[in-house]
Amino acid sequence: MIKHIVMWKLKNKADAGMMKDKLEGLIGKIPGLIKLEVGVNIDDSAQSSDVVLYSELESEEALAGYQAHPEHQAVVPWVKAATISRTVVDYKVECNLQHAHANVSCRM
Repeated sequence: MIKHIVMWKLKNKADAGMMKDKLEGLIGKIPGLIKLEVGVNIDDSAQSSDVVLYSELESEEALAGYQAHPEHQAVVPWVKAATISRTVVDYKVECNLQHAHANVSCRM
């Protein structure tokens, strides 16, 4: 499984709700996308991001498919125009996370 996490700083914080709606509109439309959550930051510090996307995908191939998918590509121009900066982390989880709570080592 791949975890794909993206954080954005917005030009106008008032756009956060619209961005959340646009990103959540991808749910159920992209093969291999297991989970997608979008959060709007409640902290107003200069160091914080305004919007975060947390997603889980079946594989690296599913991540590539998500990024190239027409539904995702349709949102990209709006997101780019609305943001000042973007930070992303993609990482692989090699075991069932339920076992992590039982002190079983997971390779990431």
